[in-house]
Amino acid sequence: MLSHGSHPETTPLSMTVDRSDPEAPLIRVGGDLAYTTAAPLRAEIDRTLAAAPPALVLDFGDLLFIDSTGLGVIVHAWREGQQAGTALRLRGVPRFLATILDMTGVTGLLDRPLGDGLTARAAPTERPAGTA
Repeated sequence: MLSHGSHPETTPLSMTVDRSDPEAPLIRVGGDLAYTTAAPLRAEIDRTLAAAPPALVLDFGDLLFIDSTGLGVIVHAWREGQQAGTALRLRGVPRFLATILDMTGVTGLLDRPLGDGLTARAAPTERPAGTA
């Protein structure tokens, strides 16, 4: 379990979208971001990134719980943002989420400059002629 206390029941995911700044739309996430609740957030992220804004802000100020599926949604947002040319920014990150992001290496991923995430996949490794 990845939360700041015992949490036997799932709290519904709450999500609001603020597009008042088209340069950096904001999605506020609250409640539980888990296997049973993550699909609407992932769909909203995909809808928002389809417009390729310069930045996407995810606010986790009201987040109570996250599991590996929820963490996967954050990584998905980063990866899709890289492809769209959109920087992903997190704000209102609770301590338990910051710890999880650090422990899993996602913090380092999110700190990469825009476009850096595709470098390894975009260009296959080349070897000089005559070497094996």
